Amino acid sequence: MGPGFRWDDEFAVDYPSSQRKLGPMTLKPEDIPMAITLTEKAAKHVSRYIEKRGKGIGLRFGVRTTGCSGMAYKLEYVDESGSDDQVFESHGIKVFVDPKSLPYIDGTELDFAREGLNEGFKFRNPNVKDECGCGESFRI
Repeated sequence: MGPGFRWDDEFAVDYPSSQRKLGPMTLKPEDIPMAITLTEKAAKHVSRYIEKRGKGIGLRFGVRTTGCSGMAYKLEYVDESGSDDQVFESHGIKVFVDPKSLPYIDGTELDFAREGLNEGFKFRNPNVKDECGCGESFRI
């Protein structure tokens, strides 16, 4: 076999020179998978609440501009999916995210915690650079 040939299984294949040169890969943002996840506790809480409500197909998760640091999370139960929603599924719960919010919350894990008399969602967002003292808003 001469230059340009490589043995693949049982066949000798001639690869064009453009495919033989290996170099650093360049990924575009659309090539990188995005994800939102829930802990098992958060998923159970959402499931129980949807059951108690008697309707709903999942949880909408997004951000809004507000607060000391610039952005705050918003959560609401979903009865209908939006046409441009990104849908993630974690522990059997569908999480709906609008495309504008996704870059700010990509990689976030939602947990549900009880601390004393208080209970609520906790957000583990790897994109957060700073949070305000009251814990209501964050900055990317």
